[in-house]
Amino acid sequence: MAGTALATRAPARHSVDDLTGREKVAVLCLALGTDLAAQITQRLPADDVDAISYEIARMENVSQEIVDGVLDEWLTRIVVADSLASGGLEAAREILEKAFGQRKAQQYLERIQGQLHPVGLQRLRNVDARQIATLLRGEHPQAIALILAHLDPPHTAGILKDLDPELAAETMYRMAKMEKVQPELLHLVERSLSADADLTVSSGTTTPGGPAAVAAIMNLVPPTLERTLLDTVSARDQALSDQIRNLMFVFEDIGTLDSRALQRLLRDVDLKQLALALKAASPDLKTKLTGAMSQRAVQALNDEIDTLGPSRLRDVEAAQTAIVAVVRQLEEAGEIVIGGGEDDVVL
Repeated sequence: MAGTALATRAPARHSVDDLTGREKVAVLCLALGTDLAAQITQRLPADDVDAISYEIARMENVSQEIVDGVLDEWLTRIVVADSLASGGLEAAREILEKAFGQRKAQQYLERIQGQLHPVGLQRLRNVDARQIATLLRGEHPQAIALILAHLDPPHTAGILKDLDPELAAETMYRMAKMEKVQPELLHLVERSLSADADLTVSSGTTTPGGPAAVAAIMNLVPPTLERTLLDTVSARDQALSDQIRNLMFVFEDIGTLDSRALQRLLRDVDLKQLALALKAASPDLKTKLTGAMSQRAVQALNDEIDTLGPSRLRDVEAAQTAIVAVVRQLEEAGEIVIGGGEDDVVL
């Protein structure tokens, strides 16, 4: 390939840390053999292929220590990337066995697995929110989502407030879509982030990812940030956004509204729909709602409830969901205020 004819001998390298990125790829290609190396280089731009070919051409005696170090690093990256998808260690095993045979591949895997003790994000759970936000700037949203999914909601809400809104929104989308993550991946992320950082330990708990986790976090961020984050998720996946919104404010949360907001809500809710929704409501919520109604309206509501008789649970839940949707519409229109964390005060 171009650039190889005039290649000069590469300087001696004593450890993997001394290698450039291109030199590492060159060592990897030499170790994997021509077939697998070809599959790697076929995915690279022409300039990178020329540069890597140049490095291969000027490499002579590469120590086994260097080869092992490059392979260890490569395997670790495979574990990280494929754990976020579906391959994980099994995908790494398949590739290594093709390159080195079953016995040698098992040796590499055992050495790497010994470094992947599943301690998770134990340290990061206990780091100040602003410090983590600073640490995460510039990281890939998928990596940030993985970290935030394993922090408690108040902690995560504090971190989001210090991130760029666009990055925070993309992170929340990925967090909502997240499913199970292999424990060794958590350890790798924690180790890579904390290696060059002086992390200050405090206290904290953990929560999984998914729509429910995102909803819990959204309830704690300022309303302006909440709208930005949800609008971005909605643009990517309307159904997912609706799921998060429904989890953020459930029917029983109507009891947290003030009397003015309740009165405004009741003006837009059909009496029959309200009666059906209240059949599975708590006594406290019924008392709160009827307290915002006139005696005449309360009597009409009670009569409607008596008229309904036994109702299917799914019909009751559908009525509650419809009322929650009205709450969200009024909140988005600025006519009522519902949950959310501390927000700036405008005088």
